[in-house]
Amino acid sequence: MRRATPIRFLRSCAVVICLLAGGASQAELPPLEAPAILLSPVVLPADGLQETPAIGYGALAPAPVPLLWRVSGEHGALYLLGSFHFLTPADYPLSEDVARVVSGAGEVVFELAPEELHSPTLGLQMMQAGLRNDGSQLDDEIPAQTATQLRAWADTNAASLQGAGGASNLQLFEPWFVSLLVTTTELGRFGLEAKLGMDAQLARQAQAAGTPTAGLESAQQQIELLDGMGRVEQTQMLQEALEQAGAGPESIQALHGTWRAGNADALWQEMGLDMQARFPALYARINTERNDAWLPKLEQMLQQQGDILVVVGALHLVGPDGVVEKLAAKGYAVERVCSACAPADATLPATPAPVQPEPGT
Repeated sequence: MRRATPIRFLRSCAVVICLLAGGASQAELPPLEAPAILLSPVVLPADGLQETPAIGYGALAPAPVPLLWRVSGEHGALYLLGSFHFLTPADYPLSEDVARVVSGAGEVVFELAPEELHSPTLGLQMMQAGLRNDGSQLDDEIPAQTATQLRAWADTNAASLQGAGGASNLQLFEPWFVSLLVTTTELGRFGLEAKLGMDAQLARQAQAAGTPTAGLESAQQQIELLDGMGRVEQTQMLQEALEQAGAGPESIQALHGTWRAGNADALWQEMGLDMQARFPALYARINTERNDAWLPKLEQMLQQQGDILVVVGALHLVGPDGVVEKLAAKGYAVERVCSACAPADATLPATPAPVQPEPGT
């Protein structure tokens, strides 16, 4: 009988949740092709009607409680929405709070601009960055046990690896790339898909409505974050991705459930704080440093007329390193927007209240 493993959020899963570097449309790079899991998703309308009536959107379950904050500017407001980059049909429709903000926003800003995220070259750029260039194979730098685990995983997922030329082609890539391939494949196994992610849905809505969109950073910046990881760190990330694949869906489902519940404190405690304590360098690379780089851009948006919606991975908004607390510490009035939040839950106040900066900040 398989031994139950503790629910913890592994680095590979955290990277996928924090980064949105994800896919490209059908393209060829002989003798390789972009893996199917990295192919650019067909972005669907938020209500799922017309183009995909069989996908089953509808109010079959309560809408996810949004991780949504309003930051007051001089001439408008900045809304910060915590996204989950891989979702299921049951996560739609989104809440009325989100719908109102989307309809009133004069611009929607994502981690990556939609035209870059869905570029036909993005998946190939990722794959090219992940290719080994010294003539070695992946097995040459990973422990024998990890190599055995990878072969077993590849045998189980042989069908999904055909788009990448089969399991043998995994040997041509760096550990970080294979780690993400394992993790995104496992997310898909449990029904979580990039094409249904909040970013993809809201990008499609904004583009259909003619609302201007933009990105906080470039795809190249995100790829460099991954490819710049140390060799030991990459190998450990692959090991943990394979352990996650063998452990079952518990931690993935728990993370998804925490996001659906809109529980900012639990998301920080169970994912952010754990990652910060166990892997401080990676946490700083994919979270803190990027948040700090975004702050001047967010403050510039607060000087503009009208309302702007910013949609980023949820981990970027929570905890002391999140942009919500960072903006509050700078003196901006910040309030949680959450009609569904329970009055008794201090973490999720029913009536949004300004977040005041601590004395001396």
